[in-house]
Amino acid sequence: MFILGFAGCIGALRENTFLLKFFSVFLGIIFFLELTAGVLAFVFKDWIKDQLYFFINNNIRAYRDDIDLQNLIDFTQEYWQCCGAFGADDWNLNIYFNCTDSNASRERCGVPFSCCTKDPAEDVINTQCGYDARQKPVSGISSCHLVRRVFGGAFAYAQCCFCDTLLSSSLVKEVDQQIVIYTKGCVPQFEKWLQDNLTIVAGIFIGIALLQVRQGPL
Repeated sequence: MFILGFAGCIGALRENTFLLKFFSVFLGIIFFLELTAGVLAFVFKDWIKDQLYFFINNNIRAYRDDIDLQNLIDFTQEYWQCCGAFGADDWNLNIYFNCTDSNASRERCGVPFSCCTKDPAEDVINTQCGYDARQKPVSGISSCHLVRRVFGGAFAYAQCCFCDTLLSSSLVKEVDQQIVIYTKGCVPQFEKWLQDNLTIVAGIFIGIALLQVRQGPL
């Protein structure tokens, strides 16, 4: 872009027809490519959604293998307030987080901390907040995990015998994953963001296109 702008500026100052033609042709090509990209994105939106789905799931599988990839997934889930591609159960694809009986990991049937709903009272990030988050509330451990998020950590955890009593009550039965983690997937959240900001995105695109046209030689 710098070379293109430099060629247009020098061509206008020196009245060099070659540089002006170079500037005009490449400006037209860029504008055409932007227009084509916009049309293709609209026409092939389902394909783009599928590619995003495969991209997220592939990265979920390799979540613990690459620290940069891990940071990318965590940032995405925190920013979009989502978990997995289409839901938290997508983390079954990861060998550390899946719910199979053969999985001996402490993170079994859990999710990364970036899936956890934020507690305003917590100043320090609890990196273990996703432990047992997808575990069905059929044991004292799972019920305690949910009750801790509702009533506070120390008190509820110390009263683990109280958790079993709550388990059979209507209180714990009404407590679902939404209290602990984000249940919406990142693909639907991205689609929602795009729809909510479609006017802004379209305005930016049109503004850039008009700016490029006006930069053409008179």
